[in-house]
Amino acid sequence: MAINAAEEETIESLKKWWEENGKRLVVLVVVGFAAYTAWLLWTNSQNANVDSASDMYEEILTLAISDEGQPGTQLPPQDSERIVELGEQLRSEHGSSTYAKLGSLFAAQQSVQSNNLDAAETFLQWIIDNEQGGLLNQADEGLLLTANLRLGRVILAKGEAERALALVNNLDPKTFEAGYSELRGDIYIAMGREVDARDAYVAAQQAGSNSDALRMKLDELSNES
Repeated sequence: MAINAAEEETIESLKKWWEENGKRLVVLVVVGFAAYTAWLLWTNSQNANVDSASDMYEEILTLAISDEGQPGTQLPPQDSERIVELGEQLRSEHGSSTYAKLGSLFAAQQSVQSNNLDAAETFLQWIIDNEQGGLLNQADEGLLLTANLRLGRVILAKGEAERALALVNNLDPKTFEAGYSELRGDIYIAMGREVDARDAYVAAQQAGSNSDALRMKLDELSNES
């Protein structure tokens, strides 16, 4: 069947359009497909990274809890060393994740128990220096206050009372007032300032601390008076 003049005109118009725009269209399609593929690969990579960081942190938690299910007990040396190793790995490979910060808390704790105070300070200072975990993450105030509180204790244990006091005095402890006041009291004891220490311990009690250790510290100060 013969093609009529209108159809021939339409075909010619399509040929002309393709000659003028066809290559550009192919390029746009290829670029769009490449961008979509890259996005899928990036998403899968991010998911894999999150899964990897989660697995490492889960291993830390498993190691940090004793057979009786009580956290904070003295761990076997190999478990303690593994926690520190995992903390370092999380920090280097997944530094923008919350898992890295939480893992660093556990690594710092184990470093203290092995009397490696320099390593503990490094882990805690890293948390503080990297408070913004990612582009969309908000700094975790509780995590930062915990890291600073533990850092103050580590610095004091290193015999640097003045530096520990400067750290404590430059922070607003908010809901951590009891812990910071007790630490301030410990610092004053190290500096020989018993009156200030007593005031700090009383402030810790008033902030809600009723620990036996705090009561013993106040009793010792009373006996010395």
